[in-house]
Amino acid sequence: MHKLKCIIVEDEPLAVKVLEDYISELSFLKLEGTFKDAILATEFLRNNTVDLIFLDIHLPKLKGMAFLKTLKDPPAVIITTAYHQYAIEGYELNVTDYLLKPIEFERFLAAVNKVKTTGVENSKSQADKEFMFLSVQKRKVKILFSEIVYVESQREYIKVVTIDQVYISKMSTHEIEAILPENQFRRIHRSFIISIDKINSYSSDTVEVNGTTINIGRTYKDVINDLYS
Repeated sequence: MHKLKCIIVEDEPLAVKVLEDYISELSFLKLEGTFKDAILATEFLRNNTVDLIFLDIHLPKLKGMAFLKTLKDPPAVIITTAYHQYAIEGYELNVTDYLLKPIEFERFLAAVNKVKTTGVENSKSQADKEFMFLSVQKRKVKILFSEIVYVESQREYIKVVTIDQVYISKMSTHEIEAILPENQFRRIHRSFIISIDKINSYSSDTVEVNGTTINIGRTYKDVINDLYS
C-alpha cells in the first residue's frame, strides 16, 4: 500500500501530540516530521516531498496562510485551527479540509480519507503512463520513463540523462519528482533522482547507475537499503 507522507506544522505541543496519535492509528499515513514554525517546514520541503501537510494558522514568524501562499506546487493541506473565520480563505487556497480544534478522531479520519482517495486516483493515472513531455528549447519532447537513467538539478534547470540523450529543461527537481512514477525512481541526493532499474551497484556512499557513479546525500543514506531490505 502506498503510504501518504505527511508533516505537522504546529506550535502547540498538545495539538502536535493529538495529531501524532491520530496519524499512528492509520496505516496509510507516514509522519515525516513535525515543525513548530513554517520556516522550519520550508527548509524541510526544499529537500523533501510530502503528500500532506497538517497546518496550523497562528504560527510564529510566518502565519499558516502566508506559508501556504509561498508553496509553488503544494501537496494536500488540512488546516488545523481553533479559528473558524479563516475557512473561506483556506478553501480559496484549495485546502483539502478545515479542522477545528479540539479535533475528534472521526472528523480527522474523514479529512484524511479525502486525501487518500485523491492520492489513489493520482497514483493509478500516473502508473498507467509510460512517458512524459519535457519542455526543451521551446519544444515538448517525449521521454519514456524506461529510458531515463537519472535527473540532476542545475540551479533553476534540470538535466535529464537518458540511455542515449541528455536534455536540459527549466524546472525544479521537486516538479519532476512529482511527475516520475514513485515505483521507478528514487531521490538519493538533494540534486539527484535515479532510476531504480538502472542501478548497477551501490555502497553506503555511492550508487552506480548505467555506468555513472553518483554520491548519496547525507540525509538519504537509507533510501537504497530500504529498496532491497
